[in-house]
Amino acid sequence: MAFTPMVLTASMLQLNAGDLSAYTSKVEVVVEVDDKDVTTFGSLGWKNFLGGLKFGHLAITWKNDVTVGDLDSILFPLFGTVITFEVRAVNTARSTSNPAYTGSVLVKTLTPISGSVGDVNEQSVTFPTSGAVTRLTA
Repeated sequence: MAFTPMVLTASMLQLNAGDLSAYTSKVEVVVEVDDKDVTTFGSLGWKNFLGGLKFGHLAITWKNDVTVGDLDSILFPLFGTVITFEVRAVNTARSTSNPAYTGSVLVKTLTPISGSVGDVNEQSVTFPTSGAVTRLTA
């Protein structure tokens, strides 16, 4: 099987069915599982683990825009709520070579103003997933 490396240049981020890709400079979907130690004396000194509860998070870096109708006015009303998300490596249709990762996240933290003199006003947030994260190809 050939290895096909990828450079992210036009990824897609949708939150609450709205495309926020134009504000987004970094997106990261992370899924994890709790490791449960099931080691016994029979393991002969080696630890044994089983997977427990699954969880994840969506990490995003945005270029802030507090203009009416833009990022701040979209995000602030969502603060404290659970909303849907969809992320794709390329902003084209879902396919076997461009899967979408979808689910729900809690809008837990917002930083609408951040930076020092001369800095770009941007925010990096991490929203915990709420429920299953799925991988869709169609």
